[in-house]
Amino acid sequence: MGLLRNRAFRRELALMAGVLAAAAALACAVEGGGAAAWALGTGALSCALFWAFSARRHREIARLAEEVDEVLHGGRRIDFSDYREGDLAVLKNELAKMTAALAGANERLGREKQALADALADVSHQIRTPLTAIGLTVAAIEAARDDAERFRALRELEGLVERVGWLVTALLKLAKVDAGAIRVQASAVDARRLVREALAPLEGALDLRGVAVETRVAPGATFTGDAAWSAEALGNVLKNCMEHTPSGGVVCVRAFEDAVAFRILVTDTGPGIAPEDLPHLFERFYRGAGSEGFGIGLSLARSLATAQGGTLSAGNDPDTGGARFEFAFPKMVV
Repeated sequence: MGLLRNRAFRRELALMAGVLAAAAALACAVEGGGAAAWALGTGALSCALFWAFSARRHREIARLAEEVDEVLHGGRRIDFSDYREGDLAVLKNELAKMTAALAGANERLGREKQALADALADVSHQIRTPLTAIGLTVAAIEAARDDAERFRALRELEGLVERVGWLVTALLKLAKVDAGAIRVQASAVDARRLVREALAPLEGALDLRGVAVETRVAPGATFTGDAAWSAEALGNVLKNCMEHTPSGGVVCVRAFEDAVAFRILVTDTGPGIAPEDLPHLFERFYRGAGSEGFGIGLSLARSLATAQGGTLSAGNDPDTGGARFEFAFPKMVV
């Protein structure tokens, strides 16, 4: 009797019974009692068949609903192998698509949740290290015995504060890239000016480290992109090369156009990229052996290049043996 609790079924059954009664009355008036009995019998058989088919469909839908409920609360998948073709085929197919989409979304959510937890742990670790050093440096300043020692400690403290500031700024930029909140301009970018602006913040550090820079920019080379974000991306790559180049070494920057793209090549005379580090070089917070950075500069550089429709790849230069980075910004084809 559970089927009678279905309002739609009761309405359809009442409609059929009404039509049956009207047909029997009409048959009785036209053909007499025999025709009315025949009409009633045929109508009763039709109602019985309708009841049977509706009950069967109701059981299938109820079973399907139970399995969907198990998927939503138990996490298992629906097995559609035992369902035959019929008027529920469309519903079954759509439910199959829905469960597949839900399963995929749940897996992605799990990965993103784990990635967020790992990122928070990495950020906490990255910030805690310089903050611990800052605390030790402050204690050293308080215990300094002369002005020279105090001045050295203050310079070290200044460097640590700058590192924390750079880390926080880089993390904010990465968050903007992830959220799609970075506005990328599409205008002509002069290659010579781009290289000059990317190198400007590193000039002091390059001098202190004794690392020379060579620039070879093709005259008139330009590309369509965002000058500020391109300088940011190139600056992060240059900073990475500087940190891995020993005193007396050279970082070389080349910028030129070919038939396919505008390219910037950055090479150094350092030890190169270890084979085990190369697949992970652009992963966030990944730090290879001997790395001085936080492991986000190259990740940010690639994200900024990608946001402009460009690419950033890495390898080892066959001539110098050091690292080799290549930006490529494809030309627009009309």
